[in-house]
Amino acid sequence: MGRLAGKVAIVAGAGAIAEGWSNGKATSVLFAREGARVLAVDRDLEAARETEEIIRSEGGECTAHRADVSVAAEVAAMVEACLFAYGRIDVLFNNVGVQIVGGPLDISEDDFERLMTVNVKSMYLTCRAVIPVMLRQGGGAIVNNASTAGIRFTYPNVGYSASKGAVRQLTQSIGVQYAAKGIRCNAVLPGYIATPRITARLQQSNPDDWEEKLQERLAPVPAGRFGNAFDVAYAVLYLASDEAGFVNATEIVVDGGQCASAAGQVW
Repeated sequence: MGRLAGKVAIVAGAGAIAEGWSNGKATSVLFAREGARVLAVDRDLEAARETEEIIRSEGGECTAHRADVSVAAEVAAMVEACLFAYGRIDVLFNNVGVQIVGGPLDISEDDFERLMTVNVKSMYLTCRAVIPVMLRQGGGAIVNNASTAGIRFTYPNVGYSASKGAVRQLTQSIGVQYAAKGIRCNAVLPGYIATPRITARLQQSNPDDWEEKLQERLAPVPAGRFGNAFDVAYAVLYLASDEAGFVNATEIVVDGGQCASAAGQVW
């Protein structure tokens, strides 16, 4: 306990679209358990408030805030809200993202633009807004949620994969540029994580056999199980904490060994 004691963290994408633990919700709660004061940000204010309620029920400090982090003005308001509530920003976890499955002949131009806007531009905007605060404070930690889709092919997912590859390079560039200023920027790359969003997407796209499709996704994972939101959250916690003080411009893969396995592809 206390790995983030005295720190203030913004979690962008802190809610969950359905019952259960999303990566952002789990990370927000874990940050608070480790002593951080948390600004729980989500486009859905009620989802952010659910996270806030969990944290407060456990005796932690949290403020829910509504923002679409792909909009610059709303990102600026988010930063001001955090400074007003807590006076500083030590950690930024960029967890906002959408997925639209399909190859280049399957997804539309609008879909591709949406993926780049939500998955990449949002992280550029939040980093651009938070870095000046961290510079004034003498440092901070940024963690971006990328994906194993950004480093290898598993199934046709061209826009999403491209966006997550961009997140990896955004992360590296920021980490190297600001290393001497005390700002670290790293990424987590989740593999197959059983979150409400993934389950809901499979239920919508395969209403008659979604459970079978879920098991197909499990087959190439050497660990023999799906990851869960807290598997991701603990990786984020490490990168956000002072324990990772010499870890910068790099990434942690959270995939149960899938990317290292020759059987990692499912398509």
